[in-house]
Amino acid sequence: MKVLFIVQGEGRGHLTQAITLEEILRRNGHEVVEVLVGKSNTRRLPGFFNRSIQAPVKRFLSPNFLPTPANKRVSMSRSIAYNLMQVPAYLRSICYIHRRIHETDADLVINFYELLTGLTYLFFRPSVPQISVGHQYLFLHHDFEFPKKNPVSLLMLRFFTRLTCIGAKEKLALSFRPMETDEEAHIRVVPPLLRREVLCCEAASGEYVHGYMVNAGFGESISQWHEQHPEVPLHFFWDKPDEPEVCRMDETLSFHQLDDEKFLRYMSGCRAYATTAGFESVCEAMYLGKPLLMVPAHIEQDCNAYDAARGGAGIISDNFEVDRLLEFARSEYQPEENFRSWVRSCEWRLLNCIETAEGIGFVNDYKLMYE
Repeated sequence: MKVLFIVQGEGRGHLTQAITLEEILRRNGHEVVEVLVGKSNTRRLPGFFNRSIQAPVKRFLSPNFLPTPANKRVSMSRSIAYNLMQVPAYLRSICYIHRRIHETDADLVINFYELLTGLTYLFFRPSVPQISVGHQYLFLHHDFEFPKKNPVSLLMLRFFTRLTCIGAKEKLALSFRPMETDEEAHIRVVPPLLRREVLCCEAASGEYVHGYMVNAGFGESISQWHEQHPEVPLHFFWDKPDEPEVCRMDETLSFHQLDDEKFLRYMSGCRAYATTAGFESVCEAMYLGKPLLMVPAHIEQDCNAYDAARGGAGIISDNFEVDRLLEFARSEYQPEENFRSWVRSCEWRLLNCIETAEGIGFVNDYKLMYE
């Protein structure tokens, strides 16, 4: 198959999933012909993505969520106002995506939770089959258990998720644990897409706490905690423009620009991990047996944190209370070995879903008849 990737560019999760799936497809004889990545004026594409992906990468302007003035949680009012002003640009992006689907001659589109992919299939109805991949499709599964949060926020989350997968033949929901297929919603539950480097990583228990925050405003919270506990070494990663590669505050607190190899190295050797509850890094920590503190930055991460905490992977807080994390690591945390086995079954489960999806075999046979 010739496969076109369309990737939401916010955070690191969908980007690392795309890198991993490209490796799996290439290893099994398929070709990723191009990768389209959504961009915004408030986010930059991490350098590790361009270094790791093999297919040509092209960018298009895509909707994104803006943080509150404190740069911590997402501000829905700011996000809606900003994105409404960008509608003409997004319409051009939809036309661009439609053009690339046809010009790349792809047999299959794999969509990593990019809203404009769904809208492209809504407006243009391309004949090329689409598969949507992301942990967010669990939110549409009839057995998924939600946290007790604002019902309107949960409704909007599910509505947004449905928009991203308009036209999808299958929805592959990445999950912390196995669940039955939801036949009615066309949702197949598969393991997390973790990079081969994570699967081959040797974990060790160091003295420092490792962390990642999707919005740099949390840096102030971490600094405040650090002032009261200067004896605990902290290494946090952020995506903050105009800051050096390493912002060393003092002997025991450093902020690092996002670099995936460096991030994984610090993850493998840490004592515990604190995060804004992005799915990908939570899975990496669980696989490496690291206790978690999850500080959600938006409703989607509220759901991730609740789902992970239900399995005993970590604790949830409104702030980076690292002392609570260290206490949890000492007294309660037990690594989940079944999770490692689930993750290691990802490649064959995912390939089976992709290669047997409705319409893909027909497309390949049709092309062979006329080439």
